[in-house]
Amino acid sequence: MQIPRFLKPKDSLHAELRQRISAYFQQRGQDSKGDVRLHSKALLLVGGFLALYIHLVFFLPSQIWLGLLEAVLLGGFTAAIGFNVMHDGAHGSFSKHAFLNDLAGLSLNFLGANVFMWKTKHNVVHHTFTNIEGVDDDLNARPMLRLSPGQKRYGIHKYQYLYFWMVYSLLYLYWVFFTDYKKYFLGRVGEMPIGKMPLMEHLSFWGFKALHLGLFVILPIYTMGFVTWIIGFLVYTFAAGLILSIVFQMAHTVGDTAVPDLDPNLRVVDEEWAVHQLQTTANFATKNRVLSWLVGGLNFQIEHHLFPHISHVHYPAISQIVREVCEEKGIRYIEYPRFRHALASHIQYLRELGRA
Repeated sequence: MQIPRFLKPKDSLHAELRQRISAYFQQRGQDSKGDVRLHSKALLLVGGFLALYIHLVFFLPSQIWLGLLEAVLLGGFTAAIGFNVMHDGAHGSFSKHAFLNDLAGLSLNFLGANVFMWKTKHNVVHHTFTNIEGVDDDLNARPMLRLSPGQKRYGIHKYQYLYFWMVYSLLYLYWVFFTDYKKYFLGRVGEMPIGKMPLMEHLSFWGFKALHLGLFVILPIYTMGFVTWIIGFLVYTFAAGLILSIVFQMAHTVGDTAVPDLDPNLRVVDEEWAVHQLQTTANFATKNRVLSWLVGGLNFQIEHHLFPHISHVHYPAISQIVREVCEEKGIRYIEYPRFRHALASHIQYLRELGRA
């Protein structure tokens, strides 16, 4: 596969943004990494997750509805840890201390996936080649969903705007029990090769997979029985998968974001990398502080894509700088004012791709 290339103009948008945002942090004497706001939230989320897990596994509620509710909440806590703790940690923005970033990133391993694979898929591939068909693996939900005009259309896609909820709910199960192993044995994410894994990463991969199997499959079956476990486990993983998918998809697969159609021989993007990020990424509901807190600032997806090494707790502030620079240079800044607007756009996008 020929890796796409970006233009490198003399008047770089990214250089201008870096300069202004660097000045912002210097003027305030702040570090761009996570602070007490993030670290206290991390403790709260991890504590809530552990409390729910212990209560479900060892003190299963006698009322069925309460057990199911707790399973849904556990899925919500899983997604929230992914958004707030793992995501910043894997990008190196959770803390200015490397060991804390590594520890935060390892929360993904504890939850059943693998942070080494994630860094290649997300940090390297998705953040560099956002929405480029054939490279960005986030567009690959085939054959059930068509997420790009360059993908083959099947008859079932006519209804994808109706059934996508069910597909998204399977993400977590599919990720933990299939795609991680596929990447591991094939040594690539989509068509992009994964870097050589050190011995410790191999041990971490298999060790945490075994730990997850013990904590989330074997132990719960022992304490509550197979039927009760499978119902609760499916509810838990469906909730986590749906929440994770919706938040990430609304940032890129909506009506206003671009999906570049590159010449298969040249593979050159007609813009510099930063402009490409602005064209392929959208924000949503940035005024909603509760949502911003829960999703780890991933509703400020533009700022995250431009500056993934800056912690999400700073996104509301630096978003003002990004907006100003975009306005000065006449570059569109895509944002949906409310969550429901972004969701409606995503559904319409799926509907159009299903019919096209």
